[in-house]
Amino acid sequence: MAERFLVEPVAEHEYLVRTEAEGQTVECRFHVDPGVLEKLGVAEADEQRVVEKSAVFLAQRQPVIDFPWLVDLQDFLVSYDDYPEELRRLLA
Repeated sequence: MAERFLVEPVAEHEYLVRTEAEGQTVECRFHVDPGVLEKLGVAEADEQRVVEKSAVFLAQRQPVIDFPWLVDLQDFLVSYDDYPEELRRLLA
């Protein structure tokens, strides 16, 4: 079953992401640098939607319960070669 994420803006370019996993509420913050969105080729996309799809991407690669407290999309570029292409697919 695909994870469902609630994404709320908390500051400029920062979002609180919430979901349920293993009977617990899991929360983390995602930081979005507009320069990273340009590198990803999604500069015109809604940031909140980019965060939601990035959380989905991460959940496909590690348990949600193991998400770090702070997630920076820049780290996705460094850690996952397939992230740009997969993000664009998820946003389509």
